[in-house]
Formats: sequence, C-alpha cells, structure tokens
Amino acid sequence: MALAHLRILAGMPTSIRAALTAAFVICASFSSACGEPPYKEMHQAQGAIDAARAAGAEEYATEELKAAVDAIRGAEAAAEQRDYRLALNHALDSRERAQNAAREAADGKARARGRAEGLLAEVTTALAAANERLKAAETARVPKKALAGPADAVRAAQTALQEAGTALGREDYRQAAEVLNGHAGRLREAISATNQAVSARPPPARRPRR
Repeated sequence: MALAHLRILAGMPTSIRAALTAAFVICASFSSACGEPPYKEMHQAQGAIDAARAAGAEEYATEELKAAVDAIRGAEAAAEQRDYRLALNHALDSRERAQNAAREAADGKARARGRAEGLLAEVTTALAAANERLKAAETARVPKKALAGPADAVRAAQTALQEAGTALGREDYRQAAEVLNGHAGRLREAISATNQAVSARPPPARRPRR
C-alpha cells in the first residue's frame, strides 16, 4: 500500500504531491483523529463506570459518576461523527472521573457505616439503661400510667433497632442511621421521666406498732 502511494505521488505535480505528503504526515501523527475509534479506551471507561456503580457511586458520588457517564456519551457521539481524537479525550476523561467516583464512594460509604454503627451502639446502650429503670420502677410499684411515655420510647427504640439491623444487613448505612437518629436522646428523656416518677411516688405507709 505504501509503495502504491509513492507511485501515485510520483506522477503528480510537485505542489499537489507536497500537500498530500503533509496530509499523510498529519494522519500518521494523529492516528486518533484519522485512524480507528478509541474502542479500547471507551471500553476501559465503561468498565470503570461499572466498577464505580458497584462501589456505591450512585449514592455516595453522584456528581462525579454523572460526569463520567456524560463523558462516555460524549465519546460515543464523537466516534459516530468520526472525530476520533475528541472521542479519545472524552473516553480518557470518563475513565478518570469514574475512578475518582469509585474512590469517593468508598470514602463516603465508610463514613456512613461509621456513623450508623456509632448510632447503633449509642441506642443499644441507652435502651438497656431505660429497660433497667423501667423494671426498677415497676418493682417500686409506680403506676403504669406514669410510665406510659417511657415505655413507648422503649418500644419505638426496639423497633428502630430491628429496622436498622435489616438496613445494615444490606449495607444501606444511610437508611440505618436515619432510622436510629434521635432515639438515644428520647431514651435518655425516658430514663429521666422514669426517675421522676419513682421519686414522686409516696413512700409506703408504715404499719402501726402494736
């Protein structure tokens, strides 16, 4: 093929031959613009996007993932227009953004997990203390009506812990934290209310001496 090109050029005027030679040099220097679509880089970018999604980028790195998706679409559009250099630039940008999204998602997921586990421990500890105080109040024969509010707080916390456990099982750390949020404070209020109810109960009447 190269020999045929040389023969064709040899039969052309000098000015035309020089122009065509320059065009061949440009195409050789910028093969991405004159050659094949950058399928390899586009496939790598799509693989990085898939990996970012698997890492949780749709939840924890939304903007960066969107930028990566937009870039790969730009690469596809440029390839269809046979602007392969632009397609390559978009593909490389998409891959980089997808990799950033994966790292950002991993960091965000770790922070969300830490917060959820911290709330879980806090609510569990407060629930144990609230149950202990309710049992002590019942032993002291505090009227159930006076303990209705604290008992409701305890039941609500127990339900929240069950829901949070389910969310943690599917690694939905944000949902787990949302379910648990506020319960530790309400349990502390329940403990305080229980203590007040115990203190407000009149002491048992003394039996008269015989």
